[in-house]
Amino acid sequence: MSLQSNILHLARKSLLQDSCKQFLLQTHGLHKSVAKGSLEIAAHSQEDLKEENMVRPVAEEQKVARVKTLHEMPGPSTMSNLIEFFYRDGFSRIHEIQLEHSQKYGKIFKSRFGPQLVVSIADRDMVAHVLRSEGETPQRGNMESWKEYRDLRGRSTGLISAEGDEWLKMRSVLRQLVMRPRDVTVFSPDVNAVVADLVERVKTLRSQQDDRQTVLNINDLFFKYAMEGVATILYETRLGCLENEIPKMSQEYIAALHLMFSSFKTTMYAGAIPKWLRPIIPKPWEEFCSSWDGLFKFSQIHVDKRLSEIKKKMKKGQEIKGGLLTHMLVTREMNLEEIYANMTEMLLAGVDTTSFTLSWSTYLLARHPIIQQDIFEEVDRVLGGRVPTGEDVAHLPLIRGLVKETLRLFPVLPGNGRVTQEDLIVGGYFIPKGTQLALCHYSTSMDEENFPRPGEFRPDRWIRKDASDRVDNFGSIPFGYGIRSCIGRRIAELEMHLALTQLLQKFHIEVSPQTADVHAKTHGLLCPGSPINIRFVDRK
Repeated sequence: MSLQSNILHLARKSLLQDSCKQFLLQTHGLHKSVAKGSLEIAAHSQEDLKEENMVRPVAEEQKVARVKTLHEMPGPSTMSNLIEFFYRDGFSRIHEIQLEHSQKYGKIFKSRFGPQLVVSIADRDMVAHVLRSEGETPQRGNMESWKEYRDLRGRSTGLISAEGDEWLKMRSVLRQLVMRPRDVTVFSPDVNAVVADLVERVKTLRSQQDDRQTVLNINDLFFKYAMEGVATILYETRLGCLENEIPKMSQEYIAALHLMFSSFKTTMYAGAIPKWLRPIIPKPWEEFCSSWDGLFKFSQIHVDKRLSEIKKKMKKGQEIKGGLLTHMLVTREMNLEEIYANMTEMLLAGVDTTSFTLSWSTYLLARHPIIQQDIFEEVDRVLGGRVPTGEDVAHLPLIRGLVKETLRLFPVLPGNGRVTQEDLIVGGYFIPKGTQLALCHYSTSMDEENFPRPGEFRPDRWIRKDASDRVDNFGSIPFGYGIRSCIGRRIAELEMHLALTQLLQKFHIEVSPQTADVHAKTHGLLCPGSPINIRFVDRK
């Protein structure tokens, strides 16, 4: 009886919320029509359609005679999942499987990974409903392997791996430093210094090829750029990743990071691989722990170095100046272990995500020379050849659209996880508290209903035609939504915007004849399935 009561209560609540929302929209529309006159009724109707296109009321799909249970939800069998992921290497095709399953089973379906039941949601408005229903401390998906490592080594959790009040405390400290665009623009000079080295590195690498124009495997270069840029902001120091000879410590970190992603299959899906298998197959878990050891060691060395410098200045009575790390060490709003953990996790999250997006962006620009020319003309018109700053980005809508469209076509995280913290009704199904959800961002970003002609590369789709135009929607949320959205979003955007702008100022970007069509694969993140070789031709 209690389950039936919960379902009835949630259904009534959902219908009531929808009725209130519809009433407010209708009265708002009536007010606008009377105030602005009959000549604007048609325009108002179009705007209403835009609001409806932004997020349709989820309750429309919940107005069913009977709320269904998880038992009734369609989805692949456990055996077919095991075959798909372990025999057919489905881990490298998660984004494609999302599309296949949503077409076969519908926009909401269930799967089992060993003992773990997962409800996948591939509908824009259902995703919006879930995210808008979250409380003060949303819970991510299965991070058990990360937590187990930290317990094993006595390490603190960071903003990515923490949950509950511990996460909320860290979030409140960091958000005031790196979440607002105007706060991040102060890093423009530091990032531009790294971009200048990137441009010089492009010139060096292409000079090593016969045509004197091609840079092979562009992601390797952007990986080092992203690492140098993020570390400049986080650690307030340069690592030398763009030098001809990379320092040994930075090389060790790069190796640890590559090892981390190579062990993705057996760690992020730890729930599907029992712990009792580790004595039989010990290597994956050992490599996972070894990679984390390397990442934490790298962060600890740089944090301790900065802390030592601060102590020396304090002892001499000198003024303490610095950026993000200095602030954290001086204010001590986090303890030292928490600082180690957050520096480690933010650097980990900020490198591959930025490098993959830059790789896809240059590939798309090279494949679409007319669009590239349009963006260059905007850059040239606004900047006139000078070096851009963070403040300039607001006046470069096509540069912003380039990054958004790249992330729509190739979202770094093809899916995101949540654990429901209360009972929900989603898509007509009762989802009990504690259910693991998979939000299928790749599927929603490639949905014709969300983005007309979704397979086309159109950065201009993100440009607002006027103040009332709505271009963003829950079909593409590469940095997440709400309080648990990506803490490093503004830093990543600054790095990408400034790098792409200056590369376009210096070079025509073309696909090398050595590069065939490049398709995406999932390797923890959505990455290029083969090397992207790019020709950088000097602009006259």
